[in-house]
Amino acid sequence: MNWDDVRIFLAVARRGQILSAARTLGINHATVSRRLTALEKALGARLVLRRTNGCELTGEGEAFVEAAERMEAAMLTAQAGFLGQDAALSGTVRIGAPDGFGISFLAPRLGRLLTRYPGLHLQLVPVPRVFSLSRREADIAITVERPDQGRVVARKLVDYSLGFYASRGYVAEHGIPQAIEELRQHRLIGYVEDLVFSRVLNFAEELPRDVRATFEISSAVGQAEAVRSGAGIGILHDFTARHDPDFVHVLRGHIFKRAYWIVYHENARGVARVKAVSDFVMEEVAAARDGFLPDPDMANGDVLSATG
Repeated sequence: MNWDDVRIFLAVARRGQILSAARTLGINHATVSRRLTALEKALGARLVLRRTNGCELTGEGEAFVEAAERMEAAMLTAQAGFLGQDAALSGTVRIGAPDGFGISFLAPRLGRLLTRYPGLHLQLVPVPRVFSLSRREADIAITVERPDQGRVVARKLVDYSLGFYASRGYVAEHGIPQAIEELRQHRLIGYVEDLVFSRVLNFAEELPRDVRATFEISSAVGQAEAVRSGAGIGILHDFTARHDPDFVHVLRGHIFKRAYWIVYHENARGVARVKAVSDFVMEEVAAARDGFLPDPDMANGDVLSATG
C-alpha cells in the first residue's frame, strides 16, 4: 500500500470531491482518481462512491479513514523528528476562529509569530461558524464551547465578558437605559437567531421575553459596526469595545460571561508547527487575560453565564 495513495484518499474524504481534493493537493484530478482506484485495488475494497455531485464514503471507506489518519499522524511526527523543528515549521497552519476574536485579537498579533518562524505559512479564517477538524477545515479551531465529541485535544483559553454598548450619538438622541426592562424602548442589535452557530451565543434567551433585537446581524464584527453607526444598543465583547472611544458602556451591571477554547485534532498532537501556533495563541491570550474580564468595579453585577 502506497502512502501517497492514502494521502490522496484522505484529501478526497475531507473535501468530498475529487476535483476539490486535486486542487488542495496541487495535482490533476485524473491523477487523484487513478491513485484512488489503485488504493482500492490494493485493499480489495470499495472506499468511495463516485457521484456526479461529489464523493461518498462507503462503510469500508469510513472505517479506513481512522486507520489512514493514524498513518498520517505517524508520518507527520516522523517528519518533524527527522527534519528538525525549523523544517517542520515551514508548513501551513490554518486557524479557524469566531470573527470577533479572530479579527480583533488574533489578526493584529499573528505577524509576530511569522517573525519568529519565517518559514511558517498562516491562514486565519475568522468567520462565525463551526469548523470540522476531522475534515481538516482548520488545523486549529478557537471555539466558544468545549467539544463533546470527536478525537480532539481541547484546552481552555480564557473566560471573557460581554456587555451592552451604544454609540455616543445614539445615547445623545435616545438616552441611556437604567434597567434591562427599559431596552423595550430602545433598538437592540443582535444575532440572527436561526443562524447562531453556537447555543451559548444566543443571548436572547437571557433577556426578558419581550426584549428582542430589531436589527439582526450574523457577525460579531458587523454588530459592532452597526452599534458604532448609531443603529442601536448591542451586546459586544468587552475586550474590544471597552477602550473604544466611539462606544458608551450602558447597563454596566449586566455582564455576559463566556469562554474561548483552543482545539486541534489529536492526530496533530505531535506536529511541531501546530504546537508552535497553539502555544503562541495561548501565550498571547495569557498576556492579555485581564482585558478579557469585566472591570473590577462591575464584579458585583448580574453575571449571565453559559457553560459549554
